[in-house]
Order: sequence, then structure tokens, then C-alpha cells
Amino acid sequence: MSSSGLLEHINYEKAYRINRLEAANWVLAHPETLPELVAYCFGKDKKIATKAAWVLEFVCRSKLSLLFPHLNTFIIQLPKAEGHGALRAVSLICELLMLDYYKNKNAKLQAILTSQHKTIITECCFDWMITNQKVACQARAMLALYLLGTEIDWIHPELQAILNQNIVKGSAGYKSRGGKILEKIHRFKQP
Repeated sequence: MSSSGLLEHINYEKAYRINRLEAANWVLAHPETLPELVAYCFGKDKKIATKAAWVLEFVCRSKLSLLFPHLNTFIIQLPKAEGHGALRAVSLICELLMLDYYKNKNAKLQAILTSQHKTIITECCFDWMITNQKVACQARAMLALYLLGTEIDWIHPELQAILNQNIVKGSAGYKSRGGKILEKIHRFKQP
């Protein structure tokens, strides 16, 4: 049992959206439990890790800045994420971070996101693109990689090659997001 009560809130019986939302609201009301939540996301108990990742996703959708003090831990642990549910959640968090960094130009995030962090996110996103992952995870990785590629030159050609290779055999969702990302890459290259 967790001393903070967090485990009791994230260890809900059914993975209904309402249960995840209630757990996330509890964490939002108790932000001091965020380090513990991040640790659960990458723990050995995969069932708890998935539930924790789902809750962290909801927390980040609501208030991404709560993750900032724990960003280094989250990103360093990112390669340890396993399972489709957890990967979908952490890939969405990566997408949110990249949108906040590149599109919203959040000064607080720009001050703490290091080149090492970007490297880890890039490696994880490419891993998710080339391994057998659900389309939701890959779609989030595509956008995160596109945004990273606006700064890091080699990313767009690699992402474009993967998308061109896989888009034909991809699902409708993959084709839709992949096509949009290919268009963005093409427009970005235009002078």
C-alpha cells in the first residue's frame, strides 16, 4: 500500500474512462503524489504501470506543467514503458510535450527540455514507428517526430521513409495521420 493513498486511487477495478478521470482528478488535487505516479508508470507490475500511465495521461491533458518538475525522470524511464495501453498513454504525453515545446513555445518547458531528452523521445518514437504497435501510439509518435524534425534535420527524411514504406499497408487511421504528416514535411521543406 502506498503511504500517500495514490495506489488505492489508480488501482481501480475496471479501466472505464470515468475511473481514470476520477484517479487523475485525485492526483490533480494531490500534486505531491506525481513523483510516485511517474514511478508506477515504469514499475515492474505491468497492470499497475498501465493504469498509472492512463492516469498520468489524463493529468497531463489537464495540466501538463505538473509534469515539468519530474520531466527528467519521466523521459529517462520512457524506454522502459511496455504494453499497448501504457505506450499509447506515454506516446500521447510525448506528443503533448512536443506540441507545448514547439507549437506553444512554452518558455518553462523550453528551459528544462534538454538535447538528451529530445534524443530519448526521438529514439522511443522511432522505436514505436518500426515495431508492432497500435496505430494510436504510432500516430502520436509521428506528430512528435515531425515537430522534433523542425529542429533536428535528419528526422524528417527518416520519418518520411518509414511512412512511405508503411502507409500502403497501414490501417485507415495510420494512412490518415501518415498522409497529414507527409504533407506537413513537404510544406516544411518549401522555401
